[in-house]
Amino acid sequence: MTNATFTLRSPMPVSADELYAWHSRPLAFQRLQPPWEPIELKAAHGSFGTEPYRCDFRTPFLGPFKTTWSAETYDFQPGKQFQDRQLKGPFAFWNHTHRFIADTENTSFLEDHIAYRVPLGGIGNVFGGGMVRQRLAAVFAYRHALTASDLRRHNLYRDRPRLTIAVTGSRGLVGSELVPFLTTGGHRVVRLVTGKGGPPFDDGTRWVNWNPAAPLDPKVLEGVDAVIHLAGDNVASGRWNEEKKRKITESRTVPTRVVADAIAAMPEGSRPKAFVCASAVGFYGNRGDEILTEDSPAGTGFFPAVCKAWESASDPARNAGVRTTNLRIGVVLTPRGGALGKQLPAFKAGVGAVLGSGKQWIPWITIGDLVGVIHHCLMNETISGPVNSCAPEPVTNHEFTKSLGRVLRRPAFFWLPRFMLRVMFGGITDDALLTSLRTVPKKLLDTGFTFDHSELISALKSLLGR
Repeated sequence: MTNATFTLRSPMPVSADELYAWHSRPLAFQRLQPPWEPIELKAAHGSFGTEPYRCDFRTPFLGPFKTTWSAETYDFQPGKQFQDRQLKGPFAFWNHTHRFIADTENTSFLEDHIAYRVPLGGIGNVFGGGMVRQRLAAVFAYRHALTASDLRRHNLYRDRPRLTIAVTGSRGLVGSELVPFLTTGGHRVVRLVTGKGGPPFDDGTRWVNWNPAAPLDPKVLEGVDAVIHLAGDNVASGRWNEEKKRKITESRTVPTRVVADAIAAMPEGSRPKAFVCASAVGFYGNRGDEILTEDSPAGTGFFPAVCKAWESASDPARNAGVRTTNLRIGVVLTPRGGALGKQLPAFKAGVGAVLGSGKQWIPWITIGDLVGVIHHCLMNETISGPVNSCAPEPVTNHEFTKSLGRVLRRPAFFWLPRFMLRVMFGGITDDALLTSLRTVPKKLLDTGFTFDHSELISALKSLLGR
């Protein structure tokens, strides 16, 4: 049976040599995985650039089921190409050629060419051929857009030395996207992790155990150029009560103070140059239609109190002269988790609902743009203090609901009133679900940050492969 083929070529803002180098760096495969396509790297044998190099994955197959995919990478031609072939997996045949085609001194083309055969011969091609091609088109459109975006962001600082960066929360929703972005950009990452950490293969990062509730030995940060602190208890997990609220507060303030104290305790000449610390737009409280910038005062209530204490916990580093940034993060959109991940099952089933009046503003941001924001705050030495980390066009809950239904091609006409939400979710209803935050990223726009997605519909289409 004749092989089917798929080819996509896109311009890239770097030379062919740098494009190849980006793909060869640690965690490049993880970085390229679309958020709707949960492929997990289970093992790697050998090293990229040297044959034989083989990787084993767990990949989706027939809906909720998963299958093992083993692939061998070969034909390494630095600056030109490499290839992958399936050794074991769902296809009858698969060979993927990654080509890096020189254009000018600082531009090139990325070309992915795939020859494949679906299983079950002609029957498989009739019933699954179109679906496979559609899936390949979505996956590689996403991969090419992400590659170009990452290269553009790193290219802004191409004349700056690569950094050694300590990251907490590296296995969380944001950290698991941030670390591959940093490593493919040539930075070195030190992960501060709790418990036993590390995959069963070398992922190109250094894993260091720490206890977020105990003093951190400043020696752990020796040789580190910057610290990114993302760790904190998941706000959306579990039902809210006084114990949950205490955990939310302490999991943010205590570890932040621990890291800031360790930075401040270091000799002046050896301290990290930047401390980028997570916070949240909850700082502003429920503000209706008021437009909120970094100059707006704090609100009142539980979340504003948490955020004020959270940001104050970073003061030891700031007072020691370390440039400190507090990221007031909005609703992070990714199908892998967070608010969007929790909503998808209901929306896909056609029972998406407007929450409360639907008039409350949602300060959203895609996870890709948030990673870009963190990098921008890390590398731009003019930025310090609070930074609203959200897209420039917030939407109301009603707009969000209708937009998500439209992208998924599902009805979304249900409505959940406040009293019902309180019964279902408890205290988080008034403190988060129905809070109105019309937050805008003034400091990011003023310092030249470029969003990949500033409009919700295009953002959702990208995130969901539509």
